Amino acid sequence: MDIVLASGNKGKIKEFKSYVKEFNILAFTDIMEPFEIVENGKSFKENALIKARAVYKKLKDKNMVVMADDSGISVNILGGKPGIYSARYAGKNATSEQNLDKLIETIREKKLKRTPAFYTAAIAIVSKRGEFCVHGWMYGDIIDEKRGENGFGYDPIFIPLGFQNTLGELGEEVKREFSHRSKALELAKIIIKSFARKK
Repeated sequence: MDIVLASGNKGKIKEFKSYVKEFNILAFTDIMEPFEIVENGKSFKENALIKARAVYKKLKDKNMVVMADDSGISVNILGGKPGIYSARYAGKNATSEQNLDKLIETIREKKLKRTPAFYTAAIAIVSKRGEFCVHGWMYGDIIDEKRGENGFGYDPIFIPLGFQNTLGELGEEVKREFSHRSKALELAKIIIKSFARKK
């Protein structure tokens, strides 16, 4: 079964392909011209569904399944920010590095070295069989300095619950066991496998 991922984020595409090996994962830009999707939802779920619907609408083959992820980090002391604005925390066209630097700066302004935070992943599935959305969470702390080169986004400052190292320092295999995205993908796979059984 072909699954089209409604994302151009290379880090996300790589993660999806490593987690969902039983299906053929394609980036939507592999099969159609890139186009802008306005993410104006008020939650991770709404934004994930907006992306998945937009790509599904443009598909020529409606037998394909579209998956879209909307994810981000929420910091308790910041009232849940950056939350759904994680990818544009430092501005509309900000890079991952600029977003990361802004969050570190904000934490330092609060005179904190370490503070609780959590990741959320919402994965939307849109197909001829309907629309679905699942969630996964990962809890821990963020710190005021970058550590490690693995992962992407805010991973170099996030220490998962029960660990001493950041996701940037932990190997991909370790992260895959408990990340917010892997938890959501396990649920998404159950839904997608049910499509295959109903052929």
